[in-house]
Amino acid sequence: MAPRGAPRLCALYCNLCYNTAMTLVVIAHNIRSTYNIGAILRSCDGFGVERLYVSGYTPYPTIAGDTRLPHEREKLTRQIAKTALGAEQTIPVTHSDDVTATVRELKAQGFSIAALEQSDTSVSLASYKPADKLALLLGEEVHGITPELLAECDVTLEIPMVGSKESFNVSVATGIALYALTTA
Repeated sequence: MAPRGAPRLCALYCNLCYNTAMTLVVIAHNIRSTYNIGAILRSCDGFGVERLYVSGYTPYPTIAGDTRLPHEREKLTRQIAKTALGAEQTIPVTHSDDVTATVRELKAQGFSIAALEQSDTSVSLASYKPADKLALLLGEEVHGITPELLAECDVTLEIPMVGSKESFNVSVATGIALYALTTA
């Protein structure tokens, strides 16, 4: 059992340590794994993300007005729930058939679009100061974000790697990025 006053202390701690004034959304484009999406949803919940947009072949839990076949959406929702642990019910999810249109719509709403990707022009996540309204774009587990979609973004962010591997798993990278962005 939590000690008396724990929720109040937690709220005070969160306001001191996290940028709670920032509006943050995540766009997951062409993420294949239901387990990665579940983990991304869980990180979104933990860092106060307002909405997860999914596009391409990214799986997603049941949403209002869902037109997928019942057995398909129920199976995907069950798989996502294994790693989301309830976050699939707390984070609003919006499915988009056109990721470019979603990016442009968010820009029109005043969001800065930050791609999480390695590129020749990427900025180190550690040195980036996020905008007050930020959309974090995630791409395919293997091939990342296409050059055409990167061209739609305001900035490309990279997590520096010091080991022998070239990148983190997309759900791990999302957690790292969300922590860095909300504590910057």
